[in-house]
Amino acid sequence: MGFAQSPYGGVVLFFIFGLGTKQKYLGAGDVRACPRCHDTTQWTRMRQFKQFTLFFVPVARWKRQQFEVCGICGTTVAA
Repeated sequence: MGFAQSPYGGVVLFFIFGLGTKQKYLGAGDVRACPRCHDTTQWTRMRQFKQFTLFFVPVARWKRQQFEVCGICGTTVAA
């Protein structure tokens, strides 16, 4: 698996990989006033991380951050 015959006489390897930022919903956050829009609303708790995948399987994650997002304007605040 992962080998293919080259028309030029040899073996060609191919890999399917990805690198990106993922966000995961962690649930409801606090009810508080937003520093940007000044409305009081339910905030959403989120986790964000960088991820490397190989053949669609997560291999490594780094730069993990937790934050809350305003439900009205989308402002983020570190949790």
